[in-house]
Amino acid sequence: MKNYSTDMTVGSPVKHLLLFAIPALIGNIFQQIYNLADSIIVGNFIGANALAAVGATASITFLFFALCNGISGGGGIIASQYYGAHDEDNVKKCIVNTGLIMLIFPIIFGAIGFVTAPNILKILATPENILKDATMYVRFMCIGLLFSSLYNFLAAILRALGDSKTPLYFLIVSTIINVILDILFVYSFNMGIMGAALATVLAQFASALSCGIYAYTKNPIFRIEKRNMVISGEMIRKVIKLGIPMSLQFAMIAVSSMAVQRIVNSYGTTVVAAFTATGRIEQFIHMPYQTLGASLATFSGQNYGARKFDRVYAGYRKALLIMAVITVVMLGVMQFFGGAITSLFISEPEVITLGKMGLRITSLFYITLGMIYVVRGVLTGVGDAFFALFNGIVEVIGRFTVPIFFTAYLGMGPKGIWVSSGIVWAISGFTAWLRYYYHLHKKICVTEESGKERVLGIFKEKGISH
Repeated sequence: MKNYSTDMTVGSPVKHLLLFAIPALIGNIFQQIYNLADSIIVGNFIGANALAAVGATASITFLFFALCNGISGGGGIIASQYYGAHDEDNVKKCIVNTGLIMLIFPIIFGAIGFVTAPNILKILATPENILKDATMYVRFMCIGLLFSSLYNFLAAILRALGDSKTPLYFLIVSTIINVILDILFVYSFNMGIMGAALATVLAQFASALSCGIYAYTKNPIFRIEKRNMVISGEMIRKVIKLGIPMSLQFAMIAVSSMAVQRIVNSYGTTVVAAFTATGRIEQFIHMPYQTLGASLATFSGQNYGARKFDRVYAGYRKALLIMAVITVVMLGVMQFFGGAITSLFISEPEVITLGKMGLRITSLFYITLGMIYVVRGVLTGVGDAFFALFNGIVEVIGRFTVPIFFTAYLGMGPKGIWVSSGIVWAISGFTAWLRYYYHLHKKICVTEESGKERVLGIFKEKGISH
């Protein structure tokens, strides 16, 4: 098991956070290359309208992915807690029951998305000239929802065991497959957007299948015995209790993103293309924060399961320092090279200018974006399901109100779209910090003499127990 899992309840918190986060970061980057490959190849080989069609679907596809993948995240946290407590039977039981949920949810939500795609796109005021292509792209993504959900489920469990490398290996292979098929279908076969969508679905299938086979053959925890093949209402309840708030959080963010997309669509194809390009770039910006938060969630989950609460707090403090370093680096990159990065997606000068402006604006708020992920990581790791839902509600309110205020009321036009994105991050980051401060930090004044005992006392006081 040592080759395929990591016990984070002993050793340096910084070492564990970085050794876990770096492979996960690389994996998430390759996962985003799925969409980036579509956007770059479509934008350069087909044109701005095609890029806009792909971009107009982002919030819709994210909604259906979010509804499924929050459950896998909840299952991963439960598995990490049992693994930290060295309870292998319950880890296996968690895998079985989470896997069952992850087979049912994607089929249901994928079917709903496939049928309702054209109506949702019309509600979002998608320009008529890209509506047909956008509908087709959404429907292909709904078909691939089962494969992406199964991969994310397997990856969540592997990461819960401290193994962030195995999912990476197969994701790299499937990403290479995606890029090759993108070029083949779009450029060589002239299949247009359909070719880009088909390439993504086939690559998702490859990642799910290969990761599943390898996990079963190499990691003993995935060799489920007959006594573990039990549908447990209690285990399903635990997974859903933690996973549903996470799903709802991301779903609400997706719905609120649709509201922003509607405003973006109202400014025409050029603004849609620029917003699509900056959105794809910012998916990369989220990656280091996201993987740091995921690393902290696994670290916190294992140590919470082992009742080493002092290490939970130590991990949070170290994660904040790592996040600050990441922010300084990415801020500099976006301020000085935002235009050059945008030009990778499109050649139209007007689109590049808008993208450069947008990246310079949003990069000023990266520190608050990082705060969201770090706080989410530690609270999710200790089982605070309410925070995910609460944070999602805050972001929904912000995305529905702030863009209208800046674009219409203040008359900032397209510029207000990117300003409002940064403001929403700031609001969410501040409320996340408040949640942490008043529920944990205010009473966890750790000293060298009594750190562990005082932290333990707070967890007992808050009713958090294993």
